[in-house]
Order: sequence, then C-alpha cells, then structure tokens
Amino acid sequence: MPTLPASWRAAGAGRRRDTATGGTSDVRYRTVETAFLAAARRLAGPVRGVGVALISAFGLLTMPSQALPAGLAVFGLVLVGSAVDCWVGFSGRAAPLALAFAVARVVAVCVMLQCSGAPPNPWALNVLTTTAITLQWEWPAPVAAPVTAGLLAVDLAVLGTGDAGSLVPRLLFECVLARLGFLLLLRSSRRTDEVREHRSALARAEALARARHQRQREYLALLHDTASSTFLQIAVRADSDPAQVARYARHDLAILTGAAGTPAGSDSAVDLAASLHAVVARSRLAIELRRQGEALVPASVALALLRAVREGLANVERHAHVDAATLTVRTEQDLVAVTVRDAGAGFAPDEVPRSCRGIRGSIVERMRAVGGDATVISAPGNGTTIRLVWPGG
Repeated sequence: MPTLPASWRAAGAGRRRDTATGGTSDVRYRTVETAFLAAARRLAGPVRGVGVALISAFGLLTMPSQALPAGLAVFGLVLVGSAVDCWVGFSGRAAPLALAFAVARVVAVCVMLQCSGAPPNPWALNVLTTTAITLQWEWPAPVAAPVTAGLLAVDLAVLGTGDAGSLVPRLLFECVLARLGFLLLLRSSRRTDEVREHRSALARAEALARARHQRQREYLALLHDTASSTFLQIAVRADSDPAQVARYARHDLAILTGAAGTPAGSDSAVDLAASLHAVVARSRLAIELRRQGEALVPASVALALLRAVREGLANVERHAHVDAATLTVRTEQDLVAVTVRDAGAGFAPDEVPRSCRGIRGSIVERMRAVGGDATVISAPGNGTTIRLVWPGG
C-alpha cells in the first residue's frame, strides 16, 4: 500500500479509555474515518480505470486511419492499466503498481498523439485530469502533488505549451477541489467518530453509575440485615449478657458508619449467617438453616455468597419440583462453606447449554470473582447440591 500519513495508516487504532476500570488499553476498532479511508482507497482506482477506458474509447474514434494502429496499441495499454486499477482497488495490494500504470497511460497517450500526427483532440487532457483527480483521493499530498506536476510537465513538453494558459489553471483548480472535498469528508468522518465515542463514553459512565448504585443498595441491605439480626437476638433473649450485647452493638455501628477505618458499606466484616436469615425469610421455600461456627466475612464476599445462594434457591423453586431445601453455613478456621441442598428432580450439569448462564454466571463465576469457588453436584432424580467455598484471607 502507499506510504500514508500516520493518521491515515492508523485510522481507527488508538488507546481507548475503559470507563469501568479507569485504565486504558490498545484496541483496534472500526470507525467512520476508517471506513471512509478504506472506501476512498478501494474506489479511486476502479473509478480512474473505468473513466480512462471510456475516455480512450471515444478518443480512439477520433483517430485518423493512418494513426489507428498506434491508437489501438495505446488503448490496449489503457485496458491493462484499468484491469490493474480494479484489481488493486478491490484487493488492497500492490498500490504502487496501479500508480505506475496511471503514469504510463498519461505518458503513452501524449507520446502517441504527438508521434502519430493526429489532429488535436481532448484525449490526452481528459486522461490527465481524470488521473490527477483520482490521485487526490488515493494518495496523500506528498505523493499526489509531485506526480501530478510531473504528468503536467510531460503533457506540456510533448504536446506543446500553446494551451498552458488554460490547462494549468484548470488542472490546478480541479485538483484543489478534489483534495478539499476529500479533506472535508475526512474531517466530517472524524467528527462523527468523536461524537459517537462521546456518546459511548456517556453510556458506559451511566451504566457504571447504575451498577455502583445497585451495589451500594445491596451493601446497605446486607448491613441492615446484619444489624437487624443483632437486635432480634437481643429481643428474644432476655438473659443476654449486657457486655456481649454492647460488643455486638459496637460492631454493627462500626459497620454501618465506617468507623473501623473504611467507608460505610465497604469491605467491613459481616455475619454471613445473619445475612442469610433475610434470604431464608424472603424465600417461598421451607428452608432449614444450619449453622456451624461463626462466619464473619468481608461484605463483598458476603454479597457474592448471598447472590449465589439466592440463585441456587431460585433454581430449586423453578426446576426441583419440591418446596423445601437445606441451607448450611460451616466455618473451619478461615474457610467458609455454604451448601444449598434439595431432594428434587435433579439434572445433568454437563448437559446444560453454555448459553444458560444461571449456574455458570450467577454462581460459579461470581464466587471465583471474590477468590472462592463453587461446585454443583446433581443427577436426574437424585436432587442437587451446590457448595460454595471461600478460603478466607
């Protein structure tokens, strides 16, 4: 391909800011500018080839009989060059070859008209102007300008300078108009890309804001459930130790206000079992909640576990054909394990289509995102067990 300016070669390539992460990454993306430049390079050659072929066909009709053999030879060169223009344009390869044929056709027509003694006709002028105009769309100015000037010099040297007073301004005017039209369209395509990128950035920022707002609401609900569980224990246990009650209250207050040194609703430690009580209370299933040990986990981990448990219980409601399940929370040193078990219809996990992302997306990937893991054990007729594990630390 021709040697293009960096903005031409790299149109559509750059560093796009990722609004979700706040970083940047090198990406290649299709832009209006990229499409415009590709169309210009693809169509300029075929337009020149077809145009020069038609002009040469009409020019051949004006040739006297004694000059017809030379005219036919040049016309053959024109047809070969037109075929090369079309091939280069649609394949995107060997652009210098098309440029060489474009120059050769202009020179061949000028020399043939001079040597054959044919009467003056616009064949050479029309081939020259068509070639010069299409070069403005196909090649950058550092290439198109000297090539056009050289072709003009050949035309004047071979055919004479009698028409230089009209030929030079005409060619200059046509080339300037072609270049300005190209640059205006290029600028318009860049502006369209800027507007589109700005809208995309706004859409990404809005989506991120919605996700953050939803996450904050879930954190607040999680912390609310933790504090509510403490108050419930105080209410139902009249013999509660005042010192222990005070310790629970200070812990919950620190979570809700961020007094532990982190913003309220961030990764403060919460009681997982207390939070799961709220999930059990809102479920339509008869759930037996078993608790083995105290499970204090970061709020982000608790949120992932709660979401995974909700998805598991929702699957029991939809597919297990039972109205009861068992939910177990077990703690061994730092490891926290949550198990959702039902005695329902069961299924074959290996046969679940990849397009169904309930288990994969809402359970397995969610646990892995917080450093945990999830295992689904099931078989037709034997119920389902979902085991969620977070190693702690």
